[in-house]
Amino acid sequence: MFTTVRYFIKTSVIFLIVGILTGLYMSISKYIFKAGYSQELISAHTHLILVGSVMMMIMGVALWFFPRAEKDDRRYNPDLILITYWLMTIGTGLRFIFQVTSNFMISDLLRILIALSSIIQVVAMMLFFYSMWGRIRPVGSQIREAKGEKF
Repeated sequence: MFTTVRYFIKTSVIFLIVGILTGLYMSISKYIFKAGYSQELISAHTHLILVGSVMMMIMGVALWFFPRAEKDDRRYNPDLILITYWLMTIGTGLRFIFQVTSNFMISDLLRILIALSSIIQVVAMMLFFYSMWGRIRPVGSQIREAKGEKF
């Protein structure tokens, strides 16, 4: 059974592989076939690695690393974290597809779709870190809180 942490991390690796293969395609296109590629393909490649792979990895590790929230933390919601996973995955995947597609043709609709997929990614990141905020606290704070100490 997969946990949400594993979803984030394994999806991160998949995005990294697709990003590396895109970079390989760009390299072969330029240095072997002496053909060019668009700025959109560069953006899709870079975005897939940095946002799709690195941010998803950071989110997965943060979810695993930081201790569970106290019971009175109303922001943390495992269902919301799962929703942010799906929003990030769908937003990143769609943005990549739309940007690669725009390498062959560009239209006003495609520009709008690229912008919407970017908005989905931003919303996902904001929801994730909003939900995680209560889990980010000093090491040992739960022990000190139990003893009534201030930190």
